[in-house]
Amino acid sequence: MRKTIIEYNKRRAKINAISTKSSFGARSENVHLESGEKQNDSEPEYSPEVDFKPIVDLPLIELKTLEEDEEELLKLRARLYRYETSEEQGEWKERGTGEVKILKHKDSGVVRLLMRRDKTLKICANHYIKANMELNKHANNEKAWIWSTLADFADETPRSELLCIRFAKVEHALKFQEEFENAKQMASEYEANCADLSTKLTNVRLCENGEDSEESETNSDNDTQDNLNGK
Repeated sequence: MRKTIIEYNKRRAKINAISTKSSFGARSENVHLESGEKQNDSEPEYSPEVDFKPIVDLPLIELKTLEEDEEELLKLRARLYRYETSEEQGEWKERGTGEVKILKHKDSGVVRLLMRRDKTLKICANHYIKANMELNKHANNEKAWIWSTLADFADETPRSELLCIRFAKVEHALKFQEEFENAKQMASEYEANCADLSTKLTNVRLCENGEDSEESETNSDNDTQDNLNGK
């Protein structure tokens, strides 16, 4: 019985010793972690600032769209179609979506229609507005108009086109019609002024040619008289 009590006490002492070591180790780890956190907090944060200098300095180039000398009469967002006749049966094909503009040259007064596609800014319509152009309503859509031009410069070479433009609102379509008709009136006045100028230039040339012919006839008469006197 006495031996049993002694063995029990020894085991109890070992258990107490082990529990004491484990708690002491945990406390030491906690203290170490807390001290480490304090050290990390005390260290300043490093934020590198990287500055790369270009090897070659390229000057900025100002790109011109040839619209700097023109007055903007209209600017609306629309979708443009062209009538394709390359196949057996002709059909409307979409040419682009973007902003359509009616521009008037500040010096000459020439009016043209210009439209570029979104994002790429590629030209999908570019032609002068003439006095003899007819703007017709689309049969099935009150927000669309149809017209034709003999020379559209959207591609590399001018070509005859039948175009259709569609707007999102009826108000925009009516505004386009109004400005298109105003542009036709301006084109009519411009063509009339050009015709008058051409007539005046023709008359001036005729007068100059007439004076030259009179001078040549006078000189020939004088030469004839001199020849007669010499004889």
